[in-house]
Amino acid sequence: MSADSSAAQCSADRGCKDGDQPLALCEGGFKPVPGVTTAPSSSSSSSARFLQVELELNTHLRRLSFSEPVRYIYNPLEYAWDTHRCYVEKFCQPGQRVLFLGMNPGPFGMAQTGVPFGEVKTVVEWLKIEGEVGRPHDEHPKRRITGLACTQREVSGARFWGLFRKLCGEPGLFFRHCFVHNLCPLIFISASGKNLTPPELPATEREALLALCDIALCQVVEALGVSMVIGVGRVAEQRARRALSAAGVTVRVEGIMHPSPRNPLANKGWEDVARAKLAELGLLSLLDNT
Repeated sequence: MSADSSAAQCSADRGCKDGDQPLALCEGGFKPVPGVTTAPSSSSSSSARFLQVELELNTHLRRLSFSEPVRYIYNPLEYAWDTHRCYVEKFCQPGQRVLFLGMNPGPFGMAQTGVPFGEVKTVVEWLKIEGEVGRPHDEHPKRRITGLACTQREVSGARFWGLFRKLCGEPGLFFRHCFVHNLCPLIFISASGKNLTPPELPATEREALLALCDIALCQVVEALGVSMVIGVGRVAEQRARRALSAAGVTVRVEGIMHPSPRNPLANKGWEDVARAKLAELGLLSLLDNT
């Protein structure tokens, strides 16, 4: 699978540009290959640097291997690169102070759309993302990729983006202050079709995976210049705190409850809990357009 998909045009004010090339890993982090230019202007430098880090990460993730219970591995940063790049180039902007961080894609969200927490209806109707979505080389018969035509609802994504749509009205207000990213871009699926999260992987394989993702996270935080990382769910929060602290990256790390339907507390009123946390962090007033 190649991350260099053919370009697709966004209907948004900020269009989608040609993709960047994979880069090399250096000691202590990722480093661009000499001669590769990814930031044609200062206004696009945030998105270009962000995409550059992701392409570097893709290169090194391809070298990993995973054993049982993993049988299938999807990487939407490869087969859904068009829509993902459209999302980044449209919404990754200078001046954003908050990064919401998920753990890894869900099977009916980013796996289908290339957008973190990317419930299809929200991605198409609110974020207005366009582009071609391909398919993984090897698919589980119960976990087919149908892209923006997917009719299965991603509950976590609908709850997450639904809150900010309700608060902000338009995406521009949210992305003036915030961006959304996943620590790990890979989806792991068992033989039965179960979605496996990174904590469910064998320990040595999990740590090899997350070591690379930690490097990429640190570079993303520095590239964006955010002052706060909010882990969506305790696992993402704890991993972000550990990775950023170990790398000496000075940034505030907080957490917000994950909106997953697997979480009984989220099913009892995730939106109210999330609103209260945003108010506690001083973000609610920035995002509330009412």
